[in-house]
Amino acid sequence: MFLPRMTEIPPAVEISHLIKDFKTSFKRQPLRAVDDVSIRIMPGEVYGLIGPNGSGKSTTMKALLGLVAPTAGKCAIFGKDSMKVDSRNEVGFLPENPYFYKHLSGEETLKFYGKLCGIKGAKLRDRVKQLLELVDLSGASHRRIGGYSKGMLQRIGLAQALIQEPKLVILDEPTAGVDPVGSREIRDLIFKLREQGITVFLCSHLLEQVQEVCDHVGIIFKGKMIREGKLDDLIAIEDQTELILKDASPELVAEIAALVGKHAGAELISTGKPRTTLERLFLRETLKQESNN
Repeated sequence: MFLPRMTEIPPAVEISHLIKDFKTSFKRQPLRAVDDVSIRIMPGEVYGLIGPNGSGKSTTMKALLGLVAPTAGKCAIFGKDSMKVDSRNEVGFLPENPYFYKHLSGEETLKFYGKLCGIKGAKLRDRVKQLLELVDLSGASHRRIGGYSKGMLQRIGLAQALIQEPKLVILDEPTAGVDPVGSREIRDLIFKLREQGITVFLCSHLLEQVQEVCDHVGIIFKGKMIREGKLDDLIAIEDQTELILKDASPELVAEIAALVGKHAGAELISTGKPRTTLERLFLRETLKQESNN
């Protein structure tokens, strides 16, 4: 009996041994902005790339988007070489400082980008209305972009990135310069994207926000990936164990976990590793790299 061959789902993002050098002034050594970075993001995941300014985050994203050519290595989006134009058909991108025509309204801005993506007529009108509701800007849809706050600009930028219904959204510092309320709104939008099965690849230096929304995290420092993996694994403190007890008396807690099963009414909820914060992990790893250099 012939069985059809199962088709393996390609990663949403696959960056393999990426190196990017930039030319400097005459006779000087090239500047290596990204040094042998590899990232694999599966469909539906939210991946956060964190690092200080100048660490290579934005260059990595630009290489993935085909905006800069790799010096070595490869980047692929859903199995397609990112240097080919068709690889970006299912990608939405929000740069750190998006530029919009200030004389246009929010609604006009989305219609403009929708037309650039080949969307027209009733489909475009429905899509614009849907996105304005998603980013909570329906009430400001007829206001000129020039009167938008920074948080509103980031949200209309995210709506613009979603206009063609992409499967992958790339966000470069999505909350840069945004107040806490606006930052929370953008975080909630990322949660909505994940619920819809959209893959999100974001870079940020705001570690608390990354810790709230991301499934996987990579720490990049001076162009090198120094830690990478599932968020829960990265922030686990390996040499400690945590016990969580329910309805346990103080006497039971004092007798240690080995006696838990002998006491009626006590329930061992879970065991595992206590968590550090992403900020502490980041500082520990970057300081370690500094001391090794």
